[in-house]
Amino acid sequence: MSTSPSPALSGVLRTLAGDPKLRGLVTHVGDSRLHIQGPEASWPFALGTLAQHAPVLVITATGRQAEDLTAELTAMLGDVVAQFPAWETLPHERLSPGIGTVAERMRVLHRLAHGELKVVVAPTRAAVQPVMAGLGDITPVRLAEGEELDFSEVQERLVELGYTHADVVGRRGEFATRGGILDIFPGTGEMPVRVDFWGDEISEVRVFSVGDQRTVPGVDPGEVLVHPVRELLITDAIAERAGVLARENAGNPELADALDKISQHMPVQGMESLIPVLFDGTMQTLPELMPEGTHTVELTPGAVARRAEDLIATGKEFLAAGWEVAAMGAAAPVDVAAIDRKNTASVDRAGYRSVRSLEKTQDALGRPWWTVSPTGLADWETEDAEEDAEPLLLDFDPAPAPHGDVDAIGRMMATVRERVEADGRVAYAAPNATVVARMLRRFREAGIAAEAVGVDLDGITGQGRMRRSKRSTADTPGTGTVSIYAAVAHGGVDTRDLLFITESDVTGNRVDSRATGKRKAAKKRNRVDPLALEPGDLVVHDQHGIGRFVKMTERTIGKGDDASRREYLVLEYAPSKRGGPGDQLYVPMDQLDMLSRYVGGEKPALSKMGGSDWKTAKKKARGAVREIAAELVQLYAARQAAPGFAFDPDNQWTRQMEEAFPFTETEDQYNAIEAVKDDMEKPVPMDRVIVGDVGYGKTEVAVRAAFKAVQSGKQVAVLVPTTLLAQQHYRTFVDRMQDFPTTIRELSRFTSGRESTETLAGMADGTVDIVVGTHRLLATGVQWKNLGLVIVDEEQRFGVEHKEHITSLRTHVDVLTMSATPIPRTLEMSMTGIREMSTILTPPEDRHPVLTYVGAQDDRHVAAAVRRELLRDGQVFYVHNRVKSIEDAAAHIRELVPEARVVVAHGQMSEEQLETTVQGFWDREFDVLVCTTIVETGLDIANANTLIVENAHHMGLSQLHQLRGRVGRSRERAYAYFFYPKGEMLTETSYDRLRTIAENNDLGAGMAVAMKDLEMRGAGNVLGAEQSGHIAGVGFDLYVRLVGEAVEAYRAMADGEVVDGSDKEKKEIRIDLPVDAHIPVTYIASERLRLEAYRKFAEAADDDTLAGVLEELVDRYGDFPEEVERLTVVSRLRMLCRDLDITEVIQTGTKISFSAVNLPDSGQVRLKRLFPAAVYRPTPKTVLIPAPKEGSGMRAVPLRDDDLLQWCANALTDLAGVPRCNLREGEPVTR
Repeated sequence: MSTSPSPALSGVLRTLAGDPKLRGLVTHVGDSRLHIQGPEASWPFALGTLAQHAPVLVITATGRQAEDLTAELTAMLGDVVAQFPAWETLPHERLSPGIGTVAERMRVLHRLAHGELKVVVAPTRAAVQPVMAGLGDITPVRLAEGEELDFSEVQERLVELGYTHADVVGRRGEFATRGGILDIFPGTGEMPVRVDFWGDEISEVRVFSVGDQRTVPGVDPGEVLVHPVRELLITDAIAERAGVLARENAGNPELADALDKISQHMPVQGMESLIPVLFDGTMQTLPELMPEGTHTVELTPGAVARRAEDLIATGKEFLAAGWEVAAMGAAAPVDVAAIDRKNTASVDRAGYRSVRSLEKTQDALGRPWWTVSPTGLADWETEDAEEDAEPLLLDFDPAPAPHGDVDAIGRMMATVRERVEADGRVAYAAPNATVVARMLRRFREAGIAAEAVGVDLDGITGQGRMRRSKRSTADTPGTGTVSIYAAVAHGGVDTRDLLFITESDVTGNRVDSRATGKRKAAKKRNRVDPLALEPGDLVVHDQHGIGRFVKMTERTIGKGDDASRREYLVLEYAPSKRGGPGDQLYVPMDQLDMLSRYVGGEKPALSKMGGSDWKTAKKKARGAVREIAAELVQLYAARQAAPGFAFDPDNQWTRQMEEAFPFTETEDQYNAIEAVKDDMEKPVPMDRVIVGDVGYGKTEVAVRAAFKAVQSGKQVAVLVPTTLLAQQHYRTFVDRMQDFPTTIRELSRFTSGRESTETLAGMADGTVDIVVGTHRLLATGVQWKNLGLVIVDEEQRFGVEHKEHITSLRTHVDVLTMSATPIPRTLEMSMTGIREMSTILTPPEDRHPVLTYVGAQDDRHVAAAVRRELLRDGQVFYVHNRVKSIEDAAAHIRELVPEARVVVAHGQMSEEQLETTVQGFWDREFDVLVCTTIVETGLDIANANTLIVENAHHMGLSQLHQLRGRVGRSRERAYAYFFYPKGEMLTETSYDRLRTIAENNDLGAGMAVAMKDLEMRGAGNVLGAEQSGHIAGVGFDLYVRLVGEAVEAYRAMADGEVVDGSDKEKKEIRIDLPVDAHIPVTYIASERLRLEAYRKFAEAADDDTLAGVLEELVDRYGDFPEEVERLTVVSRLRMLCRDLDITEVIQTGTKISFSAVNLPDSGQVRLKRLFPAAVYRPTPKTVLIPAPKEGSGMRAVPLRDDDLLQWCANALTDLAGVPRCNLREGEPVTR
């Protein structure tokens, strides 16, 4: 067994554990009660010291405290520390806790039961909620290379552990099987894994990406443990009990239906709320599950006790709201007592316990219960505390904490130098290798000896050669030097033996407990399920127009040995005879590139095959597209010709500003930043759009671009649609650049007249570097001395005139546009190469999807939702979109939740009033902001994590998505409630909108929401009403392609190329030969996935793409059979046909027919020479050649499969007079 390196701060803990104060703590080990007082920075060291002598359970007031403390203790003790997370839901709520949360809890319980943990840290909520006894005994599935397991038994076991079978693994808790391949996304995993079975032996375990389903190179997990993703696992006993209760509750259809499903071993949303009635075993709390000798340590006992009391009260309130509120996905709590009338005592078994009851349980088990509070705060008395009990004082001095103050940082450096020169010990905790390198450089520049301990600095940019210390992390910090460690810590201490300083002390920024410095891998952009078709869906065929998808079918061509199988999509078109059935078109799979789903906002009539309507609609759309394309290309040409400004490369200040970013960039975000910088350093004006969902870090990209511009002596305009967003960005920019000589101003209706005048003067004389403002920045008369960069946020929200003004800027300054809803106009311009585009698809670390409820409004539900948020010291947005009655709505909330501090904000308030209100909410002076949709963009308040929207059925889809984006911007789980009035009959459109928002609640759902919005409303809002009609006529996908083609043609003309001006259609290439080329069901069972694979073959335009398709198939499905390999040969023949302008290669009877073949007289002579029995028909441009045979005389048999395809390729190249190509090997075709 290999020895892993010691935890980063284990040597620091060794040093501090030798301090007399902590040695004094060790003498109390085993005491039933002890109260400790000391600064918060000393608590992790006290707990780390205690853990070396006894098992420890730490109870914190909040989840965030628990996360931070877990990170700090892990840095000292390593893998023997774990956090036991709390459910995001309440015990009686009809909503299941997150899969990741449950799996982590199950992992901790399993490790506890098997003696693998020394320290468990739990927030109050996790500690006081009982769990079912025996969960720690459930064995996880171990998937390791070389392990022998029965493949079908593994699948059965995964289902037992709560995993669901899917076609494609997309989220935690799913698994998929294909042949001998198992894909699974473990509940505790960062990424899904692909497990290759060879018989019953696991030959390989590798990680793959959800985005494109491909293996991630260079990551070798070797083995993976798959823990359960549900705490209520449906055993036979539980299924039987559910069946009995379903019959007893037949009068409540929704409840009976849920119980009925459970009785059939089918998990349902929120079934955990039924634990008290379905599970008749013992319920235990976490303290009872800890090993013998455990010391339970309660941090800030007063806060913990209050939190537990609030939880008990809120849990009961949710219980009272009952099942009757449930409607269309609204997750009403469960009235457990009503379900199981015979056993009402069981209800309390799953409810929260009080902290004092836990303490009494530990006393009964003879286990110590200690408390810890900050120095001078006496909140530690318990009911049976001895009156004369004296607290143990850990009166450590705090380390210097400059919190970003430049002068204070200077004084801190002087203190450090003094200690180092006196041969003392100094340790510094930085969250990741990048910050370690930065501090190493900083200390050395100040002439202070420093070394990086246990940190690999290879590959850190701009570091030159940095010698790594020979000292290990297990050693005590060295004397006469600063030892720098890569570890998360939140507060430093100053003791006789050691000065310990943390990054949080220096910058004032809270270091995230997961700021590891590793960038989160990018989600690959991929057209997932481009043809996820349901029967009845409308599709667009390039040649035949709008049809309806009927089914996917397989046909056998020929008989006996000559039979070959092909798969087809069946499409229905308008009937050719009035009153007759619809015409049907069989589309072979190699022509799937001719199809796209219809998105256009209308229910169009089906096209007539061979009719003129489709051609007319396409012609009109082409004409309209040309106008747009000409305008776009004109702008593009002007930009290319304009003398732009090439900004300077990054300097030291740029690097320092970027290093101060308190989070780790995601891969997407980093790539976007690099792309923007590259554009800025070119002499052509930048025009780039950054598309990313709400809260995905677009602002940081803008901040870095702006800072780069200022470093090159240019001014920056940041243009936003609303005053609130202006204020938000102004704060962000000031916060990020406060340590640098940069002048930033705000210009909006929040700005006073005097400030506005000063700002405008500063813009004109160059003393102001960055201005964040609304459309006032575009007003006539606004002058800039040296404007170099314009950043536009949410461009689609500006009016036409403002947009035109922004457009005119594009030809002479760099423009960076940011959009949260990927409005398809911007998208389409980016796709067609006019604007560069960066997409941020990866959510920041620790971001959770927002739990979304849709349902009828109910006062009890509203009150419970508000109280749940107040419980965790959070804040609530309550959206009431009518100014006239908004005060009444606020008064109603005050009645429902008297303890909540409620305030009102709307757009008709005066500037001062609105600013004061929002500022107050920002500063946490209020709990609930009752507001209009003024908050739709612009309020980024990490502490507000519940959104309640009244009359949501009146709002647009993208508006609902933007509103939901206001919450869930921190590590806390967020909740969004979209309510409609009780008893209201929803229109079909409203119902669709609400259903879409409820279904698309995954991270990064912006694209899905935008496309659905386009489908429902059409494209009038995207391209104006005039273009909207053309999109409705031909569908969005085809329209975008037409724009792309027209733009390409105009660009080629602008570059001096000769372009064919005729309306060149995309050619339909028909290959119909007795060739067995298809994807067998035994290789890919799912119809949807076969369709996806066929589409990729059809779209492959060159050998590299084709090789990529085959590589992906092997990766996802294993080695392919020869029928699949033959699809590549068919694809290559299609490529050859496209190059030689051939549209058909068909076997008709005993002849092979090639069309359209242009044969001059000399070509016809060559044809007769090569194939004496061939016939050429000039009018249809068709060549007929007898089908080739193998052998002679009576024994001759027709060529088939690969041989026939190769013969056709040879015939075509010979007729065209070009070199032959080998279709099997994919040699290039040369004309």
